[in-house]
Amino acid sequence: MKTIETERLILRELLLSDKEGMFELDSNPNVHLFLGNRPVKHIEESVEQIENIQKQYAAFGIGRWAVILKETNEFIGWSGIKYITYEINNHKNFYELGYRFIEKHWGKGYASEAGKAFVEYAFNELKAEALYAYADAGNENSRKILEKLGFHFVNSFTYQEELEVWYELKNPNSN
Repeated sequence: MKTIETERLILRELLLSDKEGMFELDSNPNVHLFLGNRPVKHIEESVEQIENIQKQYAAFGIGRWAVILKETNEFIGWSGIKYITYEINNHKNFYELGYRFIEKHWGKGYASEAGKAFVEYAFNELKAEALYAYADAGNENSRKILEKLGFHFVNSFTYQEELEVWYELKNPNSN
């Protein structure tokens, strides 16, 4: 299994044993405030999500990874790169950076720390020409993280009946 280590975090592929952490994350209505307000209600939904992500690993060699706090070996959320094959904001077949953390771990810089590692991974390992991200237009914290990582705002668009903002980061090693 692939892993990436940062100063405070271990980033690794999601395992079915992460289901309790995933359920804690995705059953919290505050986590879903900018995600269409659809928190999960049953742990089986978290198991299904992990299985779907594992299928992405098999198909594309990448997907969302678990974020583990080194100090406690605790699952604190997920981050990573998803290869998106359907159309969003007139883009298709692209790498997208995403992250989601358990609420008690918000505001500690973990999303930026993991995001920085995944940006480097996208450009150095995947040789991606660009990395994209989108967030709910009202999610100021997520937008600040993307801008801190070097992403540039491109445009606003509607996706699943929500106003979203689109960000782009070009690979500095590409022409």
